[in-house]
Amino acid sequence: MNYDHTIDKRQVRTAFERAAPDYDKAAILQREVCDRMLSRLDYIKHLPDVILDAGSGTGYGTRKLLTRYPAARMLAIDIAPAMHLQARPSPSPWRQLLKLGRTEGRNQTSYIAGDIEQLPFKDSCAGLVWSNLVLQWCNDLKKTFAEVHRVLHTGGLFMFSTFGPDTLKELRQAFRNIDDYSHVNRFTDMHDIGDMLVHSGFATPVMDMEYFTLTYDDVIGVMRDLKAIGAHNVTQGRRRGLTGKAAWQKAVGHYESKRIAGKLPATFEVVYGHAWKLQPRGNVLTPETRRQLGLI
Repeated sequence: MNYDHTIDKRQVRTAFERAAPDYDKAAILQREVCDRMLSRLDYIKHLPDVILDAGSGTGYGTRKLLTRYPAARMLAIDIAPAMHLQARPSPSPWRQLLKLGRTEGRNQTSYIAGDIEQLPFKDSCAGLVWSNLVLQWCNDLKKTFAEVHRVLHTGGLFMFSTFGPDTLKELRQAFRNIDDYSHVNRFTDMHDIGDMLVHSGFATPVMDMEYFTLTYDDVIGVMRDLKAIGAHNVTQGRRRGLTGKAAWQKAVGHYESKRIAGKLPATFEVVYGHAWKLQPRGNVLTPETRRQLGLI
């Protein structure tokens, strides 16, 4: 049996490169989750000097964060450089004539191609690491959390969202027993994520989750949307060729049995979390750090 759920990072990059030009048309859920993450910042006392948007995509979260923290320096990193081409604002004609750089001024954004599992930044360089629906593309969450912890300075905040195990459960169930290939990426349980944060040195992790159900007219619509946001199957255990006609029809039949009120559901379990990088044990928190954490 082939249940290899290891993420093929080259395929991830290729998928998002292809999806970049039309990504914003399909990324409705991604924007909604981002907005809900942003609303949670209303209850957190923190003013980061440098923000690292890990998995910045076409820049929706980057722009929102800069509106909230106008004095911050933004580092936008994404595995697919084509996403940065969509994120960068198009210079107006007068800016082109004056040949002004895209990162001049205090509120500059730097665009970097890279992977959250191996961040190309020095230690203790950021006050906030923000990651919206990216962690599900990581093969080693412990390594990823260690990297985030490394680049945060003391008192820094890690805030993220990712998909939980019930994501695309209808699609997974439809393909169950059809063949021996993996058809849906693997997603990590919220409680396991919380445990890994603690083991990686983070303090006071806060975790919660909610379900979103999108509806479609047919299975092709589900697959088309997943492809449009670069979220189709990129595991090593995927079928490298096309699924056979008989197997596909059988899977579609299973999915059709879940039709409700004329629509096919696609469930997404969204996990939210945030945690702090505190002083090493034995050290005393400074008054400034205590204020940032809302302890005084």
